[in-house]
Amino acid sequence: MTGVRTALVMLIGAFTGFLGGMFGKGGSAIATPLLHLVGISSFASLASPLPATIPSTLIAAYAYHRADQVDRAVLRTTIVFGVPATVIGAVATQWIGGASLILVTDIIVGVLGIRILADHHARTPAPAPAPVAALATGGGVGLGKTATDAGTTGYDPTTVAAVALAVGLVSGLLGNSGGFLLAPLFVTVLHIPLKRALGTSLAAAAVLAVPGTIVHAALGHIDWHVTLVFGLASIPLSFFGARLALKTRTDHLELVYGAALVLLGGGLLLIR
Repeated sequence: MTGVRTALVMLIGAFTGFLGGMFGKGGSAIATPLLHLVGISSFASLASPLPATIPSTLIAAYAYHRADQVDRAVLRTTIVFGVPATVIGAVATQWIGGASLILVTDIIVGVLGIRILADHHARTPAPAPAPVAALATGGGVGLGKTATDAGTTGYDPTTVAAVALAVGLVSGLLGNSGGFLLAPLFVTVLHIPLKRALGTSLAAAAVLAVPGTIVHAALGHIDWHVTLVFGLASIPLSFFGARLALKTRTDHLELVYGAALVLLGGGLLLIR
């Protein structure tokens, strides 16, 4: 890579590392279209950020774990069903063009952002008195949260498994760790409170990135120079993104989260 391209990859790594830590994803889904935009080849853009997401997501997940915002039961089920699905999806990239996968990435990011914003808007007109008071004082469980935030959960294991299978397959195909899909699906399908969904997503994404990295490396899709530069910038900032998210009001975080996904997905589609 040229010096200018190296600097651009580093900037993209810093940007996606921070957003990944804040929004519960490894950052590879965000990085893919941006890397392709600055001249990295299709498959290298898809797969090269993936190895760097393993340490960055672990660091960010640790911040959420310290705040008791990782659901262990959902995490276990996601890993059990998501890992084999990720392997299948990664192997299938041999028969699917890289450019089409990048287009799918842009579309999915935008659609999920719209869904998050729609759900946020639907809840805004009639907030429950207790959560509003809790948010005002900094206590309680927060908007959209339930008692499951601090205890065991009752989420249907079959639904969790279905989410994990779908995300694992798509993550393998798109060369990412699944966080960009897991977090919004945890919120919209399982109705896990946002911060808990973000923390659980990060922990799961760190594991799902491993089989995807192995398969894509074997297929020759990873540019390790891009991985190194991207990782050096993204890993330190992922922790700070997670800390900022944990300090942000849940309703504000949800609004920013949805808007960021819509702007990124839509913007990248417009400039393709």
